[in-house]
Amino acid sequence: MSINIIIAENQYLIRQGLKGILSKEKKINVLDEASNEKELLHSLENKLPDIIVIDYFQPNHFSIHTMESVFKKNKNIKFLVITSDVSRDNIYRAIESGALSFLTKECDEEEILNAINSTSKGEKFICHKIIDIILDKPKNILDDDCKPINLSIRELEIIQQNALGLSAKEIGEKLFISTHTVYTHKKNIMKKLQINSSSELILFAIKHGIIANNKLD
Repeated sequence: MSINIIIAENQYLIRQGLKGILSKEKKINVLDEASNEKELLHSLENKLPDIIVIDYFQPNHFSIHTMESVFKKNKNIKFLVITSDVSRDNIYRAIESGALSFLTKECDEEEILNAINSTSKGEKFICHKIIDIILDKPKNILDDDCKPINLSIRELEIIQQNALGLSAKEIGEKLFISTHTVYTHKKNIMKKLQINSSSELILFAIKHGIIANNKLD
């Protein structure tokens, strides 16, 4: 089954770069590209993408309002944001306006393709730097690279509760999911992060600011 995409990006070179990356996947079909909001809305009059890849942080071309306008008309369209914006408030507002996944413009080809595949399934894909911003980590400890951390918001919640010492049953009760679902999430989390124990998971939570060290005292 093909994944239909519209690229909403003001910069020509970035549009072409994205098209080049996406064209390597046979199941990905770029329906159209737009350099501003007017072009995007016009394209949506006769094209129905599964995903819009957008940088909302482009004054006079695209904004969060662009996403809000599209999402009000069609809540089935998924947004993958690829942006240079580092404003925590903007990122939260973009999520509220319909953004499902977030990358920075420093992310690599593999991460872009992984994000497309996850987003097409309705799964959140948020890169490492965006997670740092969401968790409000100090800028001086941000990683220099953009390592892929393909974790959903639910998985981040489970990591946090696990680090606080809650059992699988307690996590399930708090998040209104079954104990079996908690174990399944933990198994997937450890596989994604390539770790083998709960203690390593706690260290990961501390390192990445998901929980402060003093909360474990």
